[in-house]
Amino acid sequence: MSVITPNAPEDRGLAPRMRRFIGRLARSTSAVSAVELGLAMPFLMGLSLSGVEVVNLALIHVRLNQLAITVADNASRAKQTQVNGAPQFREYDMNQVFRAAALQAEDLQIPTRGRVIVSSLQVNSSGGQWIAWQRCWGKNTWASRYGTQGTGATGTSFAGMGYTTTKMTADSGTAIMFVEIAYDYKPFFLGSVLPSKLIRKEAALYVRDDRDLTKIYNPSPTQTVASC
Repeated sequence: MSVITPNAPEDRGLAPRMRRFIGRLARSTSAVSAVELGLAMPFLMGLSLSGVEVVNLALIHVRLNQLAITVADNASRAKQTQVNGAPQFREYDMNQVFRAAALQAEDLQIPTRGRVIVSSLQVNSSGGQWIAWQRCWGKNTWASRYGTQGTGATGTSFAGMGYTTTKMTADSGTAIMFVEIAYDYKPFFLGSVLPSKLIRKEAALYVRDDRDLTKIYNPSPTQTVASC
């Protein structure tokens, strides 16, 4: 004879339902990926922002290098032809070179975060190197690494310009337009973590044609001198 066991009373309380829910949750694997992604997200975000920062810094280096080359190129070409005598380089020409640089690097905020220094490296009367004139653009006060206008005016002690052991030197009867750029780089995303850094770039080109090397002329109407 079989024994019939009466049905157990149905669990209707909160505690049994919670136990069943916790049991189902412990056996479930459907949200593992979401949990793992949530745990890894801070690391992934930091890695992504660091990558963007590295790319931005690399682009800044390239753009500043190209800006230095362009300024040197424009300064080496600019002149005003004279009926009698060699072409003259004017303060107007120098200001035009700086205006072109402002257009090329408008978003870099050079006037407030950088400084462009153009020096005319020439040969003095003693056969030595000297900075015949120097002009600057940008509100920052960084000075040239190699000296101010007039450095090496006499004698042969001034070796020339350039940060390498072999200095760049001009030949007699011509000049080198030597350009220095100093730029205050501020991190794009991680400004509160990474410090600002000073980026320097240099470029130089010989004057492309005959030029009166006596001075920078400033005929009427006179222009504002971009002095350093």
